[in-house]
Amino acid sequence: MGIFEKIKNGLSKTRKNITGIFDSFTGFNDEFFDELEETLILADLGAELAVSTVDQLRSRVKAGGIRGAEGVKEELTALLTEQLRSQDSALHLGTTPSIILMIGVNGVGKTTTIGKLAARFVSQGKKVLLCAGDTFRAAAGEQLSIWAQRSGADIIRHEEGSDPGAVVYDGIAAAKARRADVIIYDTAGRLHNKQNLMNELNKISRIIDRELPGADRENLLVLDATTGQNGLIQAREFSQAAGVTGLVLTKLDGTAKGGIAFAVTGELGIPIKLIGVGEQADDLLDFDLESYVRALLE
Repeated sequence: MGIFEKIKNGLSKTRKNITGIFDSFTGFNDEFFDELEETLILADLGAELAVSTVDQLRSRVKAGGIRGAEGVKEELTALLTEQLRSQDSALHLGTTPSIILMIGVNGVGKTTTIGKLAARFVSQGKKVLLCAGDTFRAAAGEQLSIWAQRSGADIIRHEEGSDPGAVVYDGIAAAKARRADVIIYDTAGRLHNKQNLMNELNKISRIIDRELPGADRENLLVLDATTGQNGLIQAREFSQAAGVTGLVLTKLDGTAKGGIAFAVTGELGIPIKLIGVGEQADDLLDFDLESYVRALLE
């Protein structure tokens, strides 16, 4: 199955809802535009973006710039594509070592994403070091160890309850000694309260800045695409604490609505870099804007 087909399968529910409006098109009236606006909101586009998008469509129709349902669909495709086009979706990991800080709440697929990334880099001939920084949850280190074995990556892991800062410090030292190409550091998804979590992320960031000055670094926030607007709230909070450089949208496997991609990028300016469309190692895909929008509307 190709990349487009995987994304298309993942966004099938939203696509059916949107295309159904165009399939039953009888003319440009308030009912048509209201239904389209409601469908975009329900697709997690966010009320503000959905309203502004439909208002632009309505204005174009009144000005005579759009004709028929296909014309509206083409214009909608262009508007949504433009919403994300200016974002830099590439991973910038040119230094040796480079580091990826994986951020996100528990349950979004963070550890699985790390394993898939490790497998990708190892298959490219890179030496990868995983750091089990979520020392507050015993299963996190065990899961990461399993992924290290599967992918052929090295791993640095401390005992449960250890200082996450010590893990990143030892991981960086090991990466330098072993000449690793990429360090992938797993962070905790939940501490005693939100402020503790954010303080911990700040501390880890300071250690990285001190021990790896000038190194390429990606702070990737992992969001469950099925959580809808709650993902936007998570993105706001983590971006303030950790300087998020990119998003990973996971669980685009049939139940996701997909619009959260536009909501987060539109409001916070954070680019989408990777999407997860299944459980296999090759189901972590580079974000492809045209394929994503086509999968929503075709």
